[in-house]
Amino acid sequence: MAKPPLNETRQEKAARRKAAEDEALMREVDDAVRQGDMEDFGRRYGIPLLVVVVVAIAAFGAYLLWQGRQDAARERNAETFTTALDQVEAGNLEAGSQALNELAADGDGIAKFNAMMMQAGIASQQGNNTRAAELFGQVAENQEAPAVLRNVARIRRVAEQYDTMDKSAVVRDLGPLAKPGNPFFGSAGELVAMAQLDLGNRSEAGALFAAIAKDDDVPDGLRSRARQMAGVLGVDAVVDVDQLLEEQGVDTQAPPPEGE
Repeated sequence: MAKPPLNETRQEKAARRKAAEDEALMREVDDAVRQGDMEDFGRRYGIPLLVVVVVAIAAFGAYLLWQGRQDAARERNAETFTTALDQVEAGNLEAGSQALNELAADGDGIAKFNAMMMQAGIASQQGNNTRAAELFGQVAENQEAPAVLRNVARIRRVAEQYDTMDKSAVVRDLGPLAKPGNPFFGSAGELVAMAQLDLGNRSEAGALFAAIAKDDDVPDGLRSRARQMAGVLGVDAVVDVDQLLEEQGVDTQAPPPEGE
């Protein structure tokens, strides 16, 4: 605050004192108004805001707890699969399957279905085709399982019990997958083609084998088998002769043997 001049008159002193008192009064009024506004705001919105803050803190805490449990569950699942794989690799198939029992029965999400698929694969290795087909079937028919896993399980189920299945059922079950462009065309198509052949439908079987042989997305080993079957059935499945010879390891640039 500036010092008053030395020659200030009585009237000027009184005016200055009055201005200072007015300024102090205005600050007090302003502070009172602000305090009143805050108190009024607190009365109106204090409890709702407190509830929002508490709920937000509780939600964040619940998320951290959930995330911690998820991480712990994933670690336990990974340990379970590692234990099972170690047992299988050591030749202890039964011990490997038993290690997956709890996860296959009470696991959550895809871990449960992966455990069931692995148990089914172990049963197949043990020669227990009935048990393998049963487990694959449980995955194939469970709508909670991912679609890709259900389709793999459907194919594996048919493969496990093909010899005892009605061949019309094979065509019915795998027909939707045995179409060019489907990711499972090769595996499903081969089983359907074999079923058509067993049903006496040679033309349908030959056409399907030929389609598999000509599909570049199908593994080479399967294409080779399909090409041979198509040839046996009188269907030409060769698109590029030079490519076929190259796949079979024949050097098409080599000169012919002498005398030919």
